[in-house]
Amino acid sequence: MEKGRSTMSRTPGRDPYRWVVLVLSWAAFTMTSVDRSTWGPASVAVGEHLGVSLAGLGVFATGYYVGYVISNAAGGVLTDWLGARVVMGASLFLAGGFMILFGETDSVPVGIAFQAAVGIFAGCDYSAGVKLIAQWFTPKDRGFAMGVFMTATSLGTVIANAVVPRLLESAGWQASYHVFGGASMVIAVLCLLLVRTRTEDAAERAVPDLRPLVRSRDLWLLGLAGFGGLWGTYGFITWSNALMVKGSGLTGVQAGGVVAIFGIAAIAAKPCIGFVSDLLGGRRKALTVVVLGAFVVALLVFGTRDSLTGFLWVAPFLGVAAYVYSPLMVAMIPRIAGVGLAGSAAGATNAFWQLGSTVVPVVLGAVFQATHSFFAAFATLAAGPLVGALLMLGVREQQPAPDREKEAV
Repeated sequence: MEKGRSTMSRTPGRDPYRWVVLVLSWAAFTMTSVDRSTWGPASVAVGEHLGVSLAGLGVFATGYYVGYVISNAAGGVLTDWLGARVVMGASLFLAGGFMILFGETDSVPVGIAFQAAVGIFAGCDYSAGVKLIAQWFTPKDRGFAMGVFMTATSLGTVIANAVVPRLLESAGWQASYHVFGGASMVIAVLCLLLVRTRTEDAAERAVPDLRPLVRSRDLWLLGLAGFGGLWGTYGFITWSNALMVKGSGLTGVQAGGVVAIFGIAAIAAKPCIGFVSDLLGGRRKALTVVVLGAFVVALLVFGTRDSLTGFLWVAPFLGVAAYVYSPLMVAMIPRIAGVGLAGSAAGATNAFWQLGSTVVPVVLGAVFQATHSFFAAFATLAAGPLVGALLMLGVREQQPAPDREKEAV
């Protein structure tokens, strides 16, 4: 039998190995989330080192997210075609390598290129993780599993904002890229060695037929709604540190602490919201609309604060609202597209979602540069989840066709 593959004598939804799959998928996604979040607290120091203005820093973040969008669109198809283990491990290893290279750059064009390269390879492990969870967890408990998986994005923010400011003070911004790049490569090797692929899926190595996804109205709406949500989430992650330092006079460590609390609040909330949606029979649309609406309010309130105490009071509420819509949306993907196309659907929808992350750094930088208004910047962020909530109202939360979603018994 080929290494990395195994037969399954037990039902996927009851096999204890599913928790190994979840932990490894979560670890890989956590490392790419750390890599992505490192830019926020490191951006001012990188700009000073390379001689880039505050508004110009958004180009580096946009470079990353352009690569990330490309890899999500392509990575989902590669996951359904080549298998989740290979795609997850190889892409994470290369992302870690380019993190290390970015830490060595003294050139603005080369730095932007390396950021784009990190993004290109960092986007594949998301769709690979969604595919693995869709295979190994039944629809009735998939909400909780997706909630655990999606804690990676908020945990990545916490780790980066807790570690990077201190590394900046003790060893310089380059050290953070070296440390997290090396850690990414180690996790990638573990995924390649330990993740097992189901034999029936390993035998299916044809290029997936994407026509059902293109025709799915609900998948399009879900993708566009996520665009609005991530406009707010990653706009905050990318710019909040610099805005609090430049706009409100906080120190880098203080701003990092605020964003770390923002991320910590979401870690427990994501599995909880997934569990609640499981208790509701897998109905997740209404919860998503409510959360996005709360996100709008929290961003506007945060934009009216002007002190460390004020930011610390709002940060946990903002963190919950900014993250818990994502596991609800992700858990809806296999139900709409079916497990067989879960990787491609996850990659395609996340590509739409990440377009918000690609555009917002430059837009927000321009708004703050033109207005010098902290509130105007956060009102700009709040527009994204507002549009997302309205679009979610049009998503039909229908039961999947039997040939597309096979629930284990």
